[in-house]
Amino acid sequence: MPDIQTVVFPNEAGQSLAGRLHLPHGPFRGAALFAHCFTCSKDITAAKRIAESLSREGIAVLRFDFTGLAQSEGTFADTGFHTNLSDLKAAAAFMASQSFGLHNLAPQLFIGHSLGGAAVLAAAPDIASVTGIATIGAPAEPGHVLHLVKGDVETILDKGRAEVNIGGRPFEIGAGFVRDLQARLSTDYIKRLSHDLLVLHAPRDTIVGIENAAAIFTAAKHPKSFLSLDQADHLLSRAEDSQFAAAMILAWARRCLGEGAQPTWASEGEVDVITSSDGDFAQDILAGEHHLRADEPVSVPAGLGACTAMTLKMYARRKKWPLDDVRVQLSHAKIHQQDCLADALLDQMTRQITLTGPLGDDQKDQLMQIADKCPVHKSLEAGVRVQTTKAD
Repeated sequence: MPDIQTVVFPNEAGQSLAGRLHLPHGPFRGAALFAHCFTCSKDITAAKRIAESLSREGIAVLRFDFTGLAQSEGTFADTGFHTNLSDLKAAAAFMASQSFGLHNLAPQLFIGHSLGGAAVLAAAPDIASVTGIATIGAPAEPGHVLHLVKGDVETILDKGRAEVNIGGRPFEIGAGFVRDLQARLSTDYIKRLSHDLLVLHAPRDTIVGIENAAAIFTAAKHPKSFLSLDQADHLLSRAEDSQFAAAMILAWARRCLGEGAQPTWASEGEVDVITSSDGDFAQDILAGEHHLRADEPVSVPAGLGACTAMTLKMYARRKKWPLDDVRVQLSHAKIHQQDCLADALLDQMTRQITLTGPLGDDQKDQLMQIADKCPVHKSLEAGVRVQTTKAD
């Protein structure tokens, strides 16, 4: 997968927020900030897949945990919707302090899932760099999320806080959070937007009904677009649904970011093989403007790059080594054969391997040796006879 950095930055209260910064491949196209759903985390599958897809297209993406959730500091029960907005501003400021080559990473795109969608709609006007907003399954009114704890609202208000069950997990919700959301039962905040807007929603979403998408779309000014996510659930649990959402966000993002967002995945004459998050051995193969997928047993030739990555992943799994991802970059050239009197040219493949994960130097060295043992590598070095027959 694309290069991912683990990052930490402070919120308004000085507490540390944890994030993952996906750095783009190839030419830089822009930067995006992803806000996750209520009580979720930056590592929810949909966020990860969408971030990976955009970064493969040259768009840097930051996904992070809101205060008090997952790896971020703070107490969730002491937060509110206003805290989410503050955290988004802190995340945007952190991105603006970062660079990729000569490019600043101040976010041009805000992407929000569920309550994160309501948060990006509310926070965007205060972030000067943002030009486009995409929401996924977002409530039109932030207070809509209270229906998830409707049986516990009075208990929370009476006691100041209470533990509730959301999605099968216990969370302590504070009275401040409830009162904050109760004060936000309006779509007026959407009307002040002047951004390009993409609203994605599943008609069968049972957590945040489709009527919310209609309310957001109606309240917003043009330019605005709506996209139905067909059979998807609220969390985009199926890989095909999050991949479809990512593809549509990318198509929309190209317009927001301008002509510079047109994709060029791999340099001319080069092939880039990147480990995918879909499946144990799935590989994305980028050749020029073409995107291919390999996901086969290592016993089946799948190209040198894909076979190398699959072999290393399988070996590391067998050894129980912390190899997170493999990237194989390939280029081809004609070189003069040494010790040859004739002016003969030899085909040479150059293979550069990037190993991601907390590996030791010995483990990395051994994996590099294993790379030369992949089936396709052996076949290429041994030489292959090509026999051509004519079909009847």
